[in-house]
Amino acid sequence: MARSVFEITGTDTEHFLQGLVTNDVSGLSETLVYTAMLTPQGKYLADFFLARRGDAVLLDVDAELAPALLARLNMYKLRADVAIAETDLHLHRGTGPAPEDAMADPRHDALGWRAYCDAPQEEDTTDWDALRVAHCIPETGVELTPDTFILEAGFERLHGVDFRKGCFVGQEVTARMKHKTELRKGLTTVTLTGPAPAPGTPIEKDGRAVGTLFTASNGKALAHLRFDRAGEEMQAGDATVSWTAT
Repeated sequence: MARSVFEITGTDTEHFLQGLVTNDVSGLSETLVYTAMLTPQGKYLADFFLARRGDAVLLDVDAELAPALLARLNMYKLRADVAIAETDLHLHRGTGPAPEDAMADPRHDALGWRAYCDAPQEEDTTDWDALRVAHCIPETGVELTPDTFILEAGFERLHGVDFRKGCFVGQEVTARMKHKTELRKGLTTVTLTGPAPAPGTPIEKDGRAVGTLFTASNGKALAHLRFDRAGEEMQAGDATVSWTAT
C-alpha cells in the first residue's frame, strides 16, 4: 500500500503529539513508535509510525488516510508552534539485512525494519500478508476500519497504546475497555478449510452472525470474532472456519 511521509517541526511538536496519539512520544528518539489517532468516542481514525529525524518528527501513514489525518491534526494545532509538511521520502521495508538508517518495526520482531529514503528502493519480496496472518497483525484499511476499537485489534500486544502516558483523544473509552474483565470481541487467527473468501466476508455459526473474515494466507486467516459465539465448524462463503480459544 502507498504511504505518505510527513515532517512535523516546531518547538511544541512533542507536546502537541503527546496529547493526541495513543502511544507515549516523550523523549522520542530515532526509533519508531507505532501509534494511532482516535475519535473522541474511541474509534479508530488512523494508525501510523513516528520517528525523530534531527529536529523534526517523521509521520508515516497510509496514503489514503493521510488527508483526513492531516486535517484532524491541523484542527487540534490551534496556536501551537507546529508545522506539518508532506515530504518526498519513500518507505523502504524488509525482513532481511537492515540498511544503516533502518529502524525496527515496533509491532513485532517478525516484521523486520522500515527506512525512509529520498528515492524508491528495490521492492522487498517478503510475503507481508503471510507474516501478518501468522502473527495476528491488522492492516490499515483491511482489519483496521473506522468502526474499530484499537484494543479489539490488539494494539496493546502491538505496542501501539500506553495507558501510563496521560490523556489522549479517545482515552476515556479505551481505558474503560482496558479495565473490563475481558474483551468479548476481537481480532484473532482462524483456520480455513476450502477456498478463502474475499476480505469482509461474514462468518456464521448455526445461522447466527459470529464475525468477519479478513486477510487469508496458507490455510489461516485473520478474523474479528464474537468469542462467546465462535468455535469449530463456522462458515464464511464456501470455506469452513475453525477457532479455538487460547
